[in-house]
Amino acid sequence: MNKAIDLTKGPIFKQLFSLAIPIIGTSLMQMAYNLTDMIWLGQLGSDAVASVGSAGFYVWLGMSILLITRIGAEIGVSQSLGKQDKEKAGKFARHSLFWALVLSTAIMLIALIFTPELISVFRLSEGVVENGSISYLRIVSLGFIFTFINPTFQGIYNGVGNSRLPFYYLLVGLGLNMILDPLLIFGFGFIPELGIEGAATATVIAQLVVFIIFMIRFVWKKEIMDPQLKHFKLCRDITKSIFKLGSPIAAESSLFAIFALILARMITQWGDTPIAVQSVGAQIEALSWMTSSGFATALGSFTGQNYGAGNWDRIKKGYLTTIGIGVVLGGIITLAFLFLGEPIFSLFLKETTALAMGVHYLKILAISQIFMILEIITRGAFNGIGKTVPPSLVGIIFTGARVPAALILSSEKLLGMFGIWWAISLSSIIKGLVLMTWYLIVLKKHNSGSSGLKSKLISCIPNRLRQQIRIEQE
Repeated sequence: MNKAIDLTKGPIFKQLFSLAIPIIGTSLMQMAYNLTDMIWLGQLGSDAVASVGSAGFYVWLGMSILLITRIGAEIGVSQSLGKQDKEKAGKFARHSLFWALVLSTAIMLIALIFTPELISVFRLSEGVVENGSISYLRIVSLGFIFTFINPTFQGIYNGVGNSRLPFYYLLVGLGLNMILDPLLIFGFGFIPELGIEGAATATVIAQLVVFIIFMIRFVWKKEIMDPQLKHFKLCRDITKSIFKLGSPIAAESSLFAIFALILARMITQWGDTPIAVQSVGAQIEALSWMTSSGFATALGSFTGQNYGAGNWDRIKKGYLTTIGIGVVLGGIITLAFLFLGEPIFSLFLKETTALAMGVHYLKILAISQIFMILEIITRGAFNGIGKTVPPSLVGIIFTGARVPAALILSSEKLLGMFGIWWAISLSSIIKGLVLMTWYLIVLKKHNSGSSGLKSKLISCIPNRLRQQIRIEQE
């Protein structure tokens, strides 16, 4: 391993920050793919944005399923390295890539075969909006293999503790996407005007280029480990571990996408404009949860290595440090959503009705940003110790509760359409409080159950004998 980083010793804040910044940059670049599409398509009107926003739910769903292999790689590789087992880390890397290929191929085929049926779920206006959504999904699905395997590569690098390299590779893809988007959407010279199909084509090309870079650097150059793909042999235990670690998170994220789809379908009774607003608003809010996800992923890798090394005191300090960072971050974003909603939203939609609706959307979500960030960071802490069920359980229960809450709050007697967005915001507050409390209980039980018991036993040993033991250990 050329560039593996030991996270079991050294300054905690510096390590977390150094690891998180490239991950945040990578996450923001992933968001920038969507934002770039939204900005340019916004010039075509809210119909184009609604088309892409609807199709984007299925891209989100696919990315959620592929969290199985990304999370499996991050946790498996980091914990193996913490135990100084480089051979097992390599096995986790190989198996994660294999299952990423299998899953992404299956999702691609489903999306291509059932495109009209998938889009019909949204009950979009027939004609421009619905046809545009179908065209976008068909083209984007052709690149699903690249789009979904790239995050698994990223998970391997994160597990090793090297988040800087995938940041550079994805930066290349983002730059290419930003160049191709206006060229293919509006046309230039001999390049025809493709509109929505141009945005989809630009995304596929950019993801393909990133995939090629990962293949060259990871497989051919072996820059962080020797993957030995030619000697790959399917191992039931490694496969089971990957799915055990990643499935709860993937299930929760997939259900999250499905619940979001249900809420989007509910909001279509007020027309296509709210769909466009919610799609753009979700991309803006992604600035918050992707930034915090960067720190959560860094914390997961940090915790994973220290868990493998059995260093619980360092795990606790790392968690509290990251929580402090998250609170500051959440406060800044809250203020931005409350007071800068109009200039932010006007970057994407300029129609008066859509803009006013978007500003209201951001104000509703502003109150939940700190709590959402606390939930995401705590999720990373749970992932690091290999306990992916608690955050998934909390996420599934309270995200699912958004649907009945939205039905109640969106009645004409209460909040109408805005009740749907209030249901989203209130559930984020509850999730953050519940999950953080759960993790603090886990830390407290461990400290009192291990170090506390140990100190009590040591106190029973005579002083002279304790000194002799200490001398022998040194």
